Amino acid sequence: MKNIFVTLLVLLFVLSNGCVNEATDTEGVDRMDWWRDARFGMFIHWGLYAVPAGEWEGTTNHAEWIRTTAQIPLETYDAFVDQFNPVEFDADEWVRMAKDAGMKYIVITSKHHDGFCLFDSDYTDFDIMSTPFRRDILKELSDACTEQDIVICWYHSIMDWHHPDYLPRRDWETERPAEGADFDRYVEEYLKKQLAELTGKYGNIGVLWFDGEWENTWTHERGVDLYNYVRGLQDDIIINNRVDKGRQGMQGMTRSDKFKGDFGTPEQEIPATGLPGIDWETCMTMNNHWGYNKYDDNWKSAEELIQKLVDIASKGGNFLLNVGPKADGNFPQESIDRLKSLGKWMEIYGESIYGTSASPFSKLEWGRCTKKQIDKNTRLYLHVFDWPDDNKLIVPAPGNKVKDAFIMDGMIKTGFEIQGENIVIDLPEEAPDEYSPVVILDVKGKL
Repeated sequence: MKNIFVTLLVLLFVLSNGCVNEATDTEGVDRMDWWRDARFGMFIHWGLYAVPAGEWEGTTNHAEWIRTTAQIPLETYDAFVDQFNPVEFDADEWVRMAKDAGMKYIVITSKHHDGFCLFDSDYTDFDIMSTPFRRDILKELSDACTEQDIVICWYHSIMDWHHPDYLPRRDWETERPAEGADFDRYVEEYLKKQLAELTGKYGNIGVLWFDGEWENTWTHERGVDLYNYVRGLQDDIIINNRVDKGRQGMQGMTRSDKFKGDFGTPEQEIPATGLPGIDWETCMTMNNHWGYNKYDDNWKSAEELIQKLVDIASKGGNFLLNVGPKADGNFPQESIDRLKSLGKWMEIYGESIYGTSASPFSKLEWGRCTKKQIDKNTRLYLHVFDWPDDNKLIVPAPGNKVKDAFIMDGMIKTGFEIQGENIVIDLPEEAPDEYSPVVILDVKGKL
């Protein structure tokens, strides 16, 4: 039943008029091209919520939502400003870790729902310049990204639990009456002006990744207006679908045929099937939380993360993998270890991810497939999750003449033969990689 529901959502998404055609300018250059080629990015959730590190009054299940999940009064939460002093923060090191992991872009929380800003803003004192640190995090990161050829992107929350004009208030927030609050003023004089700062002070921004659009004060009309406003600030910028209404929960796709936004945003899940002709990006945590929680030990293994990256690429999507830094500015060691494992795999097999498109096969029992056009021919990257006991990889024949087969690690040519409707590829006795070795199949022409 769930797959039928997802398929219906996809059909509605395809019929929409706001995603694919808008991306191409008059010279035929598609502003989405770099993003589609990148396939892999780093999400960073960081802010005042790193100070309590997931714990409040004996409970340990909190993270970036802690002000709401622990119902912390504003005055109490504001005290974290004086405690946020990430002296270990090193923008160059953060970007280097992302790059070494094979990631091509970074999306960091310029402002999360709590309203605290990691940048020097002229429109609030609730920002990094009010902390003991007093350094513009976003400026240092954008400079480091420019230096290391990584695309910098901002996550910016529409929702704001701190600004006096933002509505609605939290139900439990009885000490903050809404009298005198003006949501229109919040949008025009605060939200938009901060977006102008974010697109005007830090060079070219790859993506503006909105969130918090689900509250009843945000409307489709406001979403359309904000999308057009941001595109007016930087025409080539990419904007996710959370700028507008209509997102179907964690599945992340938009139901409306009038929505604005350049790509869908599945959260913590991967669509069961590919979504032909649709741009989408799965965002996912390494453990259970987005922000840092020192008690959260439920880490996904390196094997899980590598195979999720492959699965997403095989369905034509991007993978935005999250890190929640500590309050001192260091990444958790568990995140560093997994980034290193991803980087080791990507160093050999990155070609099978970057610039690829979705698999031509509906299902492969042993793994996944990505595809790439090379000149006039097609290269299939066969990601083998389950190495066959008889060392024979059975692949449905695509109908095109097979030119060559290779073990990707070392580009070692291997034998193959056609058996009925299948191609049978000879494999070595031992898999060259423990997580996802890749076999290359080159076929003549386009599939």
